[in-house]
Amino acid sequence: MAAVSPPPGSIPLSRSPSPATSSPSSPSISSSMLCSSKSRHGSSLRIVSGFGIKLRCGPDLKEGRNASLKSSGGHVIGSVGEKEEERWIGGDGGRRMRRKRMVVMMCSAGLEGIGGRSRELAREEGFVIPERLKVVAMVAMVMCLCNADRVVMSVAIVPLASRYGWSSSVLGIVQSSFLWGYLVSSIVGGALADRYGGKRVMACGAAIWSLATFLTPWAADHSTAMLLAVRALFGLAEGVAFPSMSTLLFRWFPGHERATAVAISMAGFHLGNVISFLVSPIILSRLGVNRSFAFFASLGFFWLSFWAFGITNDPRDSPRISQAELHLIRAGKTDSKKEASKFPPVQHLLSKLPSWAVILANVANNWGYFVLLSWMPVYFKTVYNVNLKQAAWFSAVPWGVMALSGYIAGASSDFLIKSGCSVTQVRKIMQSIGFIGPGVSLLCLKYAQTPTVAAVLMTIALSLSSFSQAGYFLNIQDIAPKYAGFLHGITNSAGTLAAIISTIGTGYFVQWLGSFQAFLTLTAAVYFGTTIFYNLYATAEQVFF
Repeated sequence: MAAVSPPPGSIPLSRSPSPATSSPSSPSISSSMLCSSKSRHGSSLRIVSGFGIKLRCGPDLKEGRNASLKSSGGHVIGSVGEKEEERWIGGDGGRRMRRKRMVVMMCSAGLEGIGGRSRELAREEGFVIPERLKVVAMVAMVMCLCNADRVVMSVAIVPLASRYGWSSSVLGIVQSSFLWGYLVSSIVGGALADRYGGKRVMACGAAIWSLATFLTPWAADHSTAMLLAVRALFGLAEGVAFPSMSTLLFRWFPGHERATAVAISMAGFHLGNVISFLVSPIILSRLGVNRSFAFFASLGFFWLSFWAFGITNDPRDSPRISQAELHLIRAGKTDSKKEASKFPPVQHLLSKLPSWAVILANVANNWGYFVLLSWMPVYFKTVYNVNLKQAAWFSAVPWGVMALSGYIAGASSDFLIKSGCSVTQVRKIMQSIGFIGPGVSLLCLKYAQTPTVAAVLMTIALSLSSFSQAGYFLNIQDIAPKYAGFLHGITNSAGTLAAIISTIGTGYFVQWLGSFQAFLTLTAAVYFGTTIFYNLYATAEQVFF
């Protein structure tokens, strides 16, 4: 517990390790932080803030000692003590007297949850923002840019295909080219994040993918081969994003807040879809293809200037974090501050069924996700003959709802765990929702007669798929906390291979059969089969030490 500094003139309160013992007959103090200020012109008692917590004085306090205050969950949330002070009574003409007073000091770093009402007590000059909230905000921003830079190509592909005369099969190859580099860098990026920390790896990745985004229209004008090479470089840089995010959030958040932290970060990721789907057509129509890529690339470099100096790899390295917040983050963690010095044996990681449960879950998730991400604008244009701006609008709505549903999934997961549910059970429930829901929705697309109905079904599919964030995504940290970045890289690479197959496969299916529905049915079957495997073999118990 970190002591919250009292205002100038208040009487300091020292901490004592003595636990507070509750007594039924003791007086109580409700929902306040009390602080008595001294001055020449009298004394005053000030209520700073309250949280509705009932505090009782125990034997320690009656004997004149300071005592710790604990919540019902056993967390130390403050201290109470009796102090003797000399003060003026009645202003300048008064008399000096000595008297005892009781002071209560509370900290809020242990109050659960992030977001909503600030959990730090107010100092006289304002509220203190927890450092972990700053970290998750910055991660959410870079994940937003990560996805926005992908989507700008999904929107620009329509005028580029018209300009260069690409067929559906060539269009599928161009769409999937960024996944070629992504396939390679996920494993390496995960291992580097484990060894050097997520901050540095994320910074390097963001710098390179922003440069590749800027160069994309130039490469398309040069040649198709050059475009494929630049998009592969783009994917190579973006492949480090998820392992770096996973490593950072594990270090910066306690277990009962991690699902919510991931949900906030992934909400940023999904909002990147919305922003890019809505903004890109406007820039394309008014300023041209080149300016749309340049706009999003510049945002990446702007973010990088803040990330480089405002974030640390580990909360123990942060010069601004309070001891109370650090204690909350570190509670129950046994990992060393030193990063992993070598790769774990891949054969060992792949020898356990829980590893295959998260790998196959990532395969199914990426299979469906990239089909919708890459082909949604083309789907609305081909099936319902809507123009580019309308297609972008119908494509953007599902991702916006997905950002909200992802947060609901994370908050619900944390709530269930804090309520006493088994972590393994919670992971399986969330993952089942994340796969069965999208599978059913994709099958129903066959019966959609209007673009509005199709958009509603895709919104439902993507919204429910976001529950996977509280399923297999967090499960990686459960089973292998020491090698989470590396294992995340392995699962991401397998998922990327599936995404390449599904993205190219959709193009060929459309070209051969003239319909999207056959491939959407296959995608639903992948969802259902993986749900069964995950529920049979997944666990939240640590498997790799």
